[in-house]
Amino acid sequence: MAEQVEEPSVRPSDPWRGPKFLTTKHNGSHTWQVIAGSATLGLAVAAGAVLAAGPWDNGQRKAERALAAAADRTGGAHHGRTTPEGPRPAPSAPAVLPALTAAEAAQDPAGLRAALTPLVDAPGLGKKLAASVVDTATGEQLYGHGATTPMTPASTIKIATTTAALSVLGPDHRIATTAALSPDSRTLTLVGGGDPTLAKADLRAMAAEAADALREDGEDPAGPVRLTYDVSRYTGPELHPISPNENIAPVTALMIDEGRLDGSDRGPADRTDDPAGDAARAFAEALEKAGVQVTGAPREARAADKARTVATHRSAPLSALAERTLTNSDNDIAEALARQTAIAKGEKASFAGARRAVTNELKKLQLPVDGAHFADGSGLDRKDRVTPALLTALLARAADPDRPGLRPVLTGLPIAGFSGTLDGRYERDAAGTGLVRAKTGTLRGVNSLAGTVVDRQGRLLAFAFLASGSTSAAGAEPALDALATALAGV
Repeated sequence: MAEQVEEPSVRPSDPWRGPKFLTTKHNGSHTWQVIAGSATLGLAVAAGAVLAAGPWDNGQRKAERALAAAADRTGGAHHGRTTPEGPRPAPSAPAVLPALTAAEAAQDPAGLRAALTPLVDAPGLGKKLAASVVDTATGEQLYGHGATTPMTPASTIKIATTTAALSVLGPDHRIATTAALSPDSRTLTLVGGGDPTLAKADLRAMAAEAADALREDGEDPAGPVRLTYDVSRYTGPELHPISPNENIAPVTALMIDEGRLDGSDRGPADRTDDPAGDAARAFAEALEKAGVQVTGAPREARAADKARTVATHRSAPLSALAERTLTNSDNDIAEALARQTAIAKGEKASFAGARRAVTNELKKLQLPVDGAHFADGSGLDRKDRVTPALLTALLARAADPDRPGLRPVLTGLPIAGFSGTLDGRYERDAAGTGLVRAKTGTLRGVNSLAGTVVDRQGRLLAFAFLASGSTSAAGAEPALDALATALAGV
């Protein structure tokens, strides 16, 4: 029987293809106070900010950078005649909330315990619950319930996977797929770099580049060439331990559309058992349409020595890949990011190499990895273990103003009632709707929720609730949502 996992929403919340909610960069507690004071407008802003989210630049959305620049002025631009010095500033609006006093800034752990204790024993959570809540500004744990207990995290492990990848590679990193031509111009090799989001349209663009290069060598029409494909960038088994499974394709360095056979871009789907071969055959077809004669069927082989690159496609930036991984709980991208981390850390691009690379990078970030075991990057493997304390520490590190490159870990979290795997989890008028941002996790008997919420005093809290032994997701998920919602009211 196939492993039961969460089914990402089919509503348009994808970072590339649909609405995306802008989360601005927060430098210090005052910004969070403003957010808290603006809670009434929060839902409308969340729905409309999709149009404001711009591209990433060095770990920070360009829209955020513009907003930060505007904040340094005394007001908005004057809409009448400009002065020689530039537009005159309009009067500034007063602050929404005054700064907190030192006494007000002290969080009340007793209040948290009072709010959460009645909820941690909810029958729907099953036999065991472990929890951690921290203030991201200070890193102080405000609530713990077995916070250092290693638990099966399911898909919340993707928080660790994306953090490690962003830390090692940076948010601007792109995964390259290339086409290499042998010195005699007789063999063209499609070289997989590990981009699971490669699409047929990308292959068509690469085929046009390759055709131009061949014609420059004096052939018109170009060719004939033999086509090979190179998947040597990844090592180890291609099949995940739960495979074959509709939640993940074979893990290979070359594939198109995540190996999906139904045209979808998220959620469970029938997968091909030969993603690399399918990609190569699609490339051969694109080459023929571009005027290149291809002889024979594509075969697997490494690119020839001294082969020159004649076409290149680069993936979306790692920031966007990380956001898509978290928003839609994308298992294929998660495994790809784990292997990209392994390559960058000098490890083999395999399940084992990725485990060592992610672990070592989190240690480098001085995160509490005791008891953690990263059997995979997606959370589909039941051998995975993390502690709630590790998850909240990861989220707090991503909120650190000194680490803007990790911000996609926060901006990629689904928004309760609005996006990704939390789209259908909260009613539109529920207390936590629009306020809770969290990564979900679901396996049979395992349910988890880890993310952030702004409390009533304007602090950004990170939380992680990991439950095991539940009888159904239908009973566990509302109980987890209630715990997260309670934090917003403290």
